[in-house]
Amino acid sequence: MFDNLRIDPDLSDEYRSKGYWSDKTLLDYWLTSVELYADKDFVIDSYGGKFTYKEADNLSSRLASFLQERGVAKNDIVTFQVPGWKEFVLILVACLKVGAAANPICLSCEKEEVIAQLNMTESKVFFTPTEYYKYNYSATMLEIKKKLQFVEKIVMLDNLAKNNTVFITLSQILTEYSPLKDFVKAESDSVAAILFTSGTTGESKGVMLTHNNIIYSEKAFNQTLGIDNKDIMLMPSPLNHAIGFHHGIISPLLAGATTVLQDRFNAHDSLELIQQHKCSYGMGVTPMIHDILEELKIAEYNIDSLEFFLCGGASIQESMIAEALENGFKVCGVYGSTESVPHTCIKPTDTIDKIVNTEGSPIAGVEVKIVDKNLKEVAVGNIGQELSRGPNVFVGYLKSPQLTAKAFLDNGWYQSGDLCSLDNDGYLSFVGRLKDIIVRGGENLPSHKIEANILKNPKIKDAVVIGMPDKRMGERICGYIVLEDKNNRLNLAELIDFLQKINVSKKLWPERLVIIDALPRNESGKIEKFILKADIKEKLKQENNVDN
Repeated sequence: MFDNLRIDPDLSDEYRSKGYWSDKTLLDYWLTSVELYADKDFVIDSYGGKFTYKEADNLSSRLASFLQERGVAKNDIVTFQVPGWKEFVLILVACLKVGAAANPICLSCEKEEVIAQLNMTESKVFFTPTEYYKYNYSATMLEIKKKLQFVEKIVMLDNLAKNNTVFITLSQILTEYSPLKDFVKAESDSVAAILFTSGTTGESKGVMLTHNNIIYSEKAFNQTLGIDNKDIMLMPSPLNHAIGFHHGIISPLLAGATTVLQDRFNAHDSLELIQQHKCSYGMGVTPMIHDILEELKIAEYNIDSLEFFLCGGASIQESMIAEALENGFKVCGVYGSTESVPHTCIKPTDTIDKIVNTEGSPIAGVEVKIVDKNLKEVAVGNIGQELSRGPNVFVGYLKSPQLTAKAFLDNGWYQSGDLCSLDNDGYLSFVGRLKDIIVRGGENLPSHKIEANILKNPKIKDAVVIGMPDKRMGERICGYIVLEDKNNRLNLAELIDFLQKINVSKKLWPERLVIIDALPRNESGKIEKFILKADIKEKLKQENNVDN
């Protein structure tokens, strides 16, 4: 299953000699936390359900017995399409106890995408809700089971499923099976998890992460931010993405902390959970902190316990940072990818200038450099592609050796495809995607810079720009915006007048403006530009401005 893992022997020796990697697995760390914090809450969900470390350990052992009986063996993959419910941790720990890799997938995956991912993972067992927010997962899974004979059993997380030979409920398993006594010991360099990328191009890849990758990433993350067993975190992001999986589950597990899960974000509920459980920090995507700050303007909450909120996926506006400070907590950025989780981070002790203008500095043990198109390192302050190398970097894409080869340079550097720069202090600033460039009349215009200028307009809540096909110029700048107040009006001429007044170069002015209710985002908060590109192409086609 896991052939040709990309583990450089020289780098492996170096990481082990420095103590970054070891022979310990996530299961070893789990058992240590159970021993130290047995009666402490490990996970609490937004429905009031919770497990202590000891409870989660016992129940996961029962589930591990079931997995073993169903033929799940060492280095197999278990796939689960599960919301941010407390049961998520039982499935993950059960996988660790039978030596299997965990593969959480997104709840919004359509049937054909689920089939494609299951074909890649060849999972014998699949976990899913029966229904969730009016979507009938059980009906879909019956169709999938007919197509995929290797899926032996589908486990429903609630008791709504009708009895049949395909489904079994999790409650049945936890009642009928005895705890597994002899756990299967995986190797620390074996794959512990596969996380499918969010696929902003419309395609997804299975990112393979070893025990050593994940353990190092989250130990360094905890150390950088000072997270320990006294902390209680709020995790409102989906658990199948790096933010939720790494920082919402693994980070608290390693620290002996408590994680509070919110399966479906809204700002009111987030603030209620922070208030109720006295959360000390939280993490999500940037739009979440925007909504939280807006909610704090209209209602009162006691969030004195909240020290900081980490944001990934999009830049943080200076006004948001100031508003958060007025409410008693800091907003800090993180930067990374599923393939290299996260390798720069703002610390709560960093200056406002660094918080506003950078994505933080590299965590200990992770190397970052910026290179030009010839892969030569550029001078400080210059923009180029960001490369990273370290004990956190993934070991390849599942069953995709060619994509893996393209992602790496020979000496272990991972090519992010991001345009960034480093300042004199080694702090990284994100500029945009290497491929997220609008080529207008032969000139490369960075989308990120155009978007940052548009967002300075106080009438605009959210904005993104894309290249609009044009026969003469190749591409022109098209802006999609969301207004702060839907009752407001803003046209292209007014926006250009605003940009001109703040001295934005004419070449960075949008040439078309589309106002929409919300930007299309995937579950990790990234804007799905391919949807907007298809939309503008269709609009132009209808206007006879491009060829059919």
